[in-house]
Amino acid sequence: MTLVTHAPIRAVIFDIHSTLIDQGTAQDWIDAALAHTPTQLSAAQVAQLVGCLDRIWEGARISDPQSLRDLSFADHERIFHELLQAGSGVDREFANALYAVMLDVWQAYEDTVPTLQALKAAGVRICLLSNAGVPIRDVLDRDGLTPLVDAVVLSYEVGYVKPDPRIFAAALAAVSCAPTEALMVGDSGRDDTGGVELGLRTLIIPRTRGPVHGLAAVTRLVLPN
Repeated sequence: MTLVTHAPIRAVIFDIHSTLIDQGTAQDWIDAALAHTPTQLSAAQVAQLVGCLDRIWEGARISDPQSLRDLSFADHERIFHELLQAGSGVDREFANALYAVMLDVWQAYEDTVPTLQALKAAGVRICLLSNAGVPIRDVLDRDGLTPLVDAVVLSYEVGYVKPDPRIFAAALAAVSCAPTEALMVGDSGRDDTGGVELGLRTLIIPRTRGPVHGLAAVTRLVLPN
């Protein structure tokens, strides 16, 4: 019998959106936008808009198969408005308000900072890797994540989008780590598994509701008992 052994994990690469950062509820998003405009919505309009916003980026896989939205801020905003208009029919003033407050309702899961702190204290290098066509660094700064990580690799900065293996290679290079010595953690079985062909071990924690995402699974895997 051959015993298969794995190198110790020296680095963890985390997806950001829906892995470390919760996008909030669609109702929170609507309420934040309503606070910035005189728009009034009926209960039926709100219900329709909640359904649209909660899964809005899933529609982009069809309308934007090349993921242009994650390569430039301008394309991200354009595609958002196209998807919103097709799914909700709200006026442009309110659509602009929704886009303007989008990042305001994003917030780190309650177990994000403790997980990053535990890994950092143990000497594990940390890279954040995201398909992002928005200034997501602002959220990382606001929620205190930036000082806890060694590198941040974003699609619009490097010119590749997950699941392209090249963006995973860029993340590995950012923390000077071989694929066999790292762990990728994400929420998408499609986007976050592109590093597997490089030999990058991958843990998928699907999108959850509520303040805790289950990131304790990472520290159990990575840190010694």
